[in-house]
Amino acid sequence: MPLSPIRLRLLIASLLTVSILGALDHTIVATSLATVAGELGALQHMGWVVVGYTLASTVLMPVIGKVGDLVGPRLVFLTSLAVFLVSSLACGFAQDMTQLVIARVAQGVSSAGLHLMSQTIVAHVTTPRDRPKYMSIVGAAFPIAILVGPVLGGAITDYWGWQWVFWINLPFGLAALALAVFAVPHIEPGARRRFDLAGAVAFTIAFVSLVLAVTWIGDPDAASAAVVAFALSGIAFAAFFAIELRVDEPIVPLRFFANRTISAGVALSAIIGIGLFSVTAYLPTYFQMAYRTSATVSGLVPIATVFGMLVSNLATGWLVSRTGHYRVYPIIGTALGAAGLLVMSMLPVGTPLWVPMVVMSIVGIGTGAFMSLIVAVVQDAAPRHETGTITATVNLVRQMGSTVATAVIGGVIGAGVAAALPASLDAATLTPQLVHGSSAAVQAEVAQIYGEVLAPVFLALAVTYALGIVAAVLLPAGRLSDELEPAAEAAPEPLTA
Repeated sequence: MPLSPIRLRLLIASLLTVSILGALDHTIVATSLATVAGELGALQHMGWVVVGYTLASTVLMPVIGKVGDLVGPRLVFLTSLAVFLVSSLACGFAQDMTQLVIARVAQGVSSAGLHLMSQTIVAHVTTPRDRPKYMSIVGAAFPIAILVGPVLGGAITDYWGWQWVFWINLPFGLAALALAVFAVPHIEPGARRRFDLAGAVAFTIAFVSLVLAVTWIGDPDAASAAVVAFALSGIAFAAFFAIELRVDEPIVPLRFFANRTISAGVALSAIIGIGLFSVTAYLPTYFQMAYRTSATVSGLVPIATVFGMLVSNLATGWLVSRTGHYRVYPIIGTALGAAGLLVMSMLPVGTPLWVPMVVMSIVGIGTGAFMSLIVAVVQDAAPRHETGTITATVNLVRQMGSTVATAVIGGVIGAGVAAALPASLDAATLTPQLVHGSSAAVQAEVAQIYGEVLAPVFLALAVTYALGIVAAVLLPAGRLSDELEPAAEAAPEPLTA
């Protein structure tokens, strides 16, 4: 449904605001975690503040997407925003870790609703041709959150107290809510259909078990639990796929993957999660250990990566909206990502820091070239009444890829470093400060170990992006339409270039 220019601008402003709040809620909290856990007297459980948020937002993505199609994205968006504000208030008032984790779970669920419905609403109110431009603006929330979140979280914790890390959401969220009530239009939902409860339960069990299994696999004391979790995950995933093939309204419609645009687009979305998002968290530690930089300086490489992603994301959205042609950008983007990560795998330890900064910024530029674009392209290939469902599917595979690959990479780094360290160093107590205070010989040895452990990780991620080139080439060529009309039903396409 077309909107007036001023109402569309207000809508995008509201969607961008809440998207930034949702994205910041993940990055801003990380800096204050130690303070929060210390004051609440539960340092050993502080990981659940992040894990509870991430798991809740991931496992409920397909559910929220389907509900958006059934009742309309406006209702889900406004409800999610209200829950987000209430849970932010509750996080700040938490008196113990249990209360905080429960509030964070509610935040994670509502944040997923805000993210998905923002993209779904944009798809409903813009033409396919204009969609990449507006999708890239809303999609800018993630790189912005990565750039400013840690610094903002640290400053708020130091000067206002950790409670304000959550309460800062309230004034901006209330302003966005007031804007949204006016700007978000009523979008007619699809016909009332039966909700796929069995599929939702099976997926939740499968994904939670998989994350726990991957997390435990590196711990010898939890090896048996990891095996049980893997088995449970496999059984639950098998049940999930069996259910999705049989129900009339699956939360993840597998029939969509017969459409080459959708299957290639979903694969490209997974590449982003596996190939880049997974390793970003480990870059600072790598540069502190291998390049012997300070914690502050080590953050320059991820900043360069994300800044390249932000600029490329906005530029690509604008270019595609001008021409309507989109296929070339994922091809170039995946090629840049593969080349950059390949170079990272071959860089010798001790290279001047500006070199990996430039290389990783190229990886960011390549990723940004199709990060938001691919969501718009896939939405255009799906039936209009299932826009929320397909949007959730694209985001789900990206988040699943990132979550699982992050755990795998963490395990590889931990096991590889522990196995190679000399007997005089204990991997469990190894910190950058300890290494920097050691002799030059020890520093050089640890740097070499980290370089040797991370080189195959970068190479594997380069191969992941190379597979993305294949998916991008298989993406059918086309031009996005200037007209706002229901998209055709997804149907199988011939496998021709």
